[in-house]
Formats: sequence, structure tokens, C-alpha cells
Amino acid sequence: MAATRDQIMKLAIQHLNESPTASMAQLAEAAGISRATLHRHFSNRDDLMLALAHRAHDQWERLQLSSGIVAATASGDRAALERAMDALLVGLIEVADEYGFGLTDDRLATHPELKRRADELEEREVAFYAAAQRAGLLRPGPPARWISNVVFGLLVAVRESLRNGDVARRDVPELLIGTFQHGAAPQQGER
Repeated sequence: MAATRDQIMKLAIQHLNESPTASMAQLAEAAGISRATLHRHFSNRDDLMLALAHRAHDQWERLQLSSGIVAATASGDRAALERAMDALLVGLIEVADEYGFGLTDDRLATHPELKRRADELEEREVAFYAAAQRAGLLRPGPPARWISNVVFGLLVAVRESLRNGDVARRDVPELLIGTFQHGAAPQQGER
């Protein structure tokens, strides 16, 4: 049975998360297909990476919509913002876990079409974090873009911690949300 484009992409994602610099030959081998078959679907590695990045952006956008950040931002309701925040952060773990190889790939970050789309998605989250600040859910001092960058940094930490086996997968949501909400300083009663 011939591998579908979707199956090839899923297997490529798995292999890239283990070996981010894998060649097309290595990716074909990991997918259990010939290089010729891989090249029938993707003319070169850049073409494959572009397709995977679009797939990651699609998942990111679906997460933003399903977590309710757009409606929560528009409403400014603290409870709605808090529910959306938790849903967004937990959902971003899945995106970072699945597409971790792309989080720090500068070639993907500078591709004009991908950059435009990433900027649009990030702006949606920056507006959400600003609304959460206005509602008193987040500290008012830091710029909302800083908060967005902190979340991105935490997602890189999620990727590295999972890849290195430093934390159990089941503990990641609590670690991410706790670190985002409280930092690394001991909380009252923990000293």
C-alpha cells in the first residue's frame, strides 16, 4: 500500500523531532519509502519543511479558535479570559510537542509567507494577553508582546524537556501553567 502525503508528513514530523537536521534520504527511510516516492510528494527538503510549517500554523490557528481566545478578547470577561488562557496554554503544549523541530528553525521563521501567517497568529495572541492584563488576569506592567515571547520560550522549554526526558509528559501542563502564572520563585508557604 502506498504511503499518502499525510502519512509521510506525520512520519517526517516524528523523525524531525528526534533528528531536526535529517536529510531527505533519512526522512524517506524513516517513513519506510524510497527517496523517489518522497520526492514525488515534496521536490526537496525546503518544500517538505514548508508543508510541515503550514500544517503547524493550521493547528495553531485551530487551537486559537477552539480555545476561545478571540471571543474572550472581545468580551474582556475575566472568567472567559481565564478559561481561554488555560485552554490555549494546554493546547500549545500539543503544538510544541508535535512540531517542536520547527520552533527554533530560523529558515521557517524568515520565509515570507510563513512569517506573515505567524505574525497574524501571534498578533491574535498578543491582543488576548493585553485583554487578560486589562482584566487583571495578568500583571499590567510587561508589554503584551513580552508575555507572548515568554510563552514561546516556555514552549521551547517544553520541547527540550520532553525530548531530553527531563519531565513526564503528564506533568507538562501543570509545569507550563504554573511557571507561566508564578515564575520559578517559591510561592508563599514553599520557602
